[in-house]
Amino acid sequence: MPVVGLGCLTFAAISLSGCSSGPAEPTTSPSPTYVIPAETARPGETVITAKPVVDGQMRFRVIGFHDGMPSIFGSHAEWNAKGQYVRVRVLIESTDRTNQTFDAKQQLLVASDGRTFSVDDAAQTTKRQPGKLPVGSFVRMEFDLWYDVPKDVKITKIRFFADPPLGAIGPSQGVDVPLR
Repeated sequence: MPVVGLGCLTFAAISLSGCSSGPAEPTTSPSPTYVIPAETARPGETVITAKPVVDGQMRFRVIGFHDGMPSIFGSHAEWNAKGQYVRVRVLIESTDRTNQTFDAKQQLLVASDGRTFSVDDAAQTTKRQPGKLPVGSFVRMEFDLWYDVPKDVKITKIRFFADPPLGAIGPSQGVDVPLR
């Protein structure tokens, strides 16, 4: 009988020692994520997989790039490029509790030789894309930026600008995303 009692005590001690290693760590479950269906890239468009970047209180993600277009068609017009049209598909998101202002004119294409180019007003209008617009708190939007650049230019990146955060001294220096 004493051997059985000793065996039970040993079993109990081993069982309890596994439980007495300290407080149990909380189990974490992954945060839920939105399921957004994939979208087929448009003809001639290169899918860009660069990571999102943040400037001020805006997050920018490039999802598509297409250059070398001699003309564009809108709902009521065809417009020829002075050089070549370049289209950059972007996803923007306000990361703040207040509205942010997105200004397409501030977003610059950067060429391999360092030259920069602003969006083309005629192309933006023809393709009915936004110019300047308020972006609500934590709102996400997807659209195109259109540029008319010289034919011989090789575009390598886009430089994004957002409103500087509250308390910032001076304007934003922008943040670059490679396109090739």
